Amino acid sequence: MNQNSFEGEASPLGEIFSAMEEHITELRTRLIIAAAGLVVCVVICFFFSEPIMNFLCRPIGGLDNLKAIEITENVSSVFEVALLAGFILAFPLIAYEAFAFILPGLKETEKSVLFRFLPPVILFFLAGVCFAFFVVLPAAIPFLTSFMGIKTEIRPSDYISFSTNLIFWIGIVFEMPVIIYIAARMKLVRSSQLLKNWRQAVVVCAVLAMLITPTVDPVNMLLLMVPLIALYFLSILGAKIAENKA
Repeated sequence: MNQNSFEGEASPLGEIFSAMEEHITELRTRLIIAAAGLVVCVVICFFFSEPIMNFLCRPIGGLDNLKAIEITENVSSVFEVALLAGFILAFPLIAYEAFAFILPGLKETEKSVLFRFLPPVILFFLAGVCFAFFVVLPAAIPFLTSFMGIKTEIRPSDYISFSTNLIFWIGIVFEMPVIIYIAARMKLVRSSQLLKNWRQAVVVCAVLAMLITPTVDPVNMLLLMVPLIALYFLSILGAKIAENKA
């Protein structure tokens, strides 16, 4: 067997490694752009951290109701707020870079589906953020701070960590209808399959509500669980529409 035959056998492997290298390079570029955008947005939000914290503290009556007991507590809380606000500000860029990385490996019809649903991805995330801030937080805070009639001194580290985690995860969960619609257009899931498994979905929604809302109060859990279940059934409807358009 001559050398040319070995080269011929090795060429497919070389093509595979070359393609992998291109994908890794593309991924690295997209991650760098997304990370750079996030850093810039976090820095911008850091300079506006005081008005952002004042706004975030509205459910507890304002920034004056926080009581710090550690030297570094105020500083760490400011960084947490800047990180969350920066992520929300940078989310359109992060979502775009994620879509742009996926697009080269898709068909033209699939590419159009992804780009068409980039705005809804952003809007549903922002809707989740607003729902967490304007509905869940105002309902959860009074229960948590007055449980068993014990007076609670609210610390910046506790409140900021609690509120930012709640806002972030509810924003992510609100992406469910858009993600399932896209998956249905790509024939990865079917509406009949989703409808058949609705009981398991309700259990999953209950578990998510329990994990995201750190309170044993059933009222506060229901405030999140009901919208999650509604989002799931909305996702089934979206998947059915996607199947008819496919």
